[in-house]
Amino acid sequence: MTKRLFVGNLSFDVSEAALQEAFAPFGSTGSTVPLTGSGKPKGFGFVDVADDQVSAAIQAMNGKELDGRVIEVGEAKPKPELNIFGVRPANRGYGGRGGYGGRGGYGSRRN
Repeated sequence: MTKRLFVGNLSFDVSEAALQEAFAPFGSTGSTVPLTGSGKPKGFGFVDVADDQVSAAIQAMNGKELDGRVIEVGEAKPKPELNIFGVRPANRGYGGRGGYGGRGGYGSRRN
């Protein structure tokens, strides 16, 4: 079995091969994903490592320099489940925009 690690603060120039090579001592399965959006690198990615090597990989690689940047490594959080419409559920916390208690509209002036 493998676990997915989150690797943050990646250089925009880092390649998938460089990421695989860096995590190879920890049983990297070759599944690395430096994320890009619209063709531009996002500066983070994911690496799959062997279950028994997760803590060793985090301890050894967190704070290490890779391609000129100090990277952050931690266990990846699972993706939220999709609802029946194929959309991630919205954060239902209070606050943010809209809702009740906002600035009034027509007739909201008090005398």
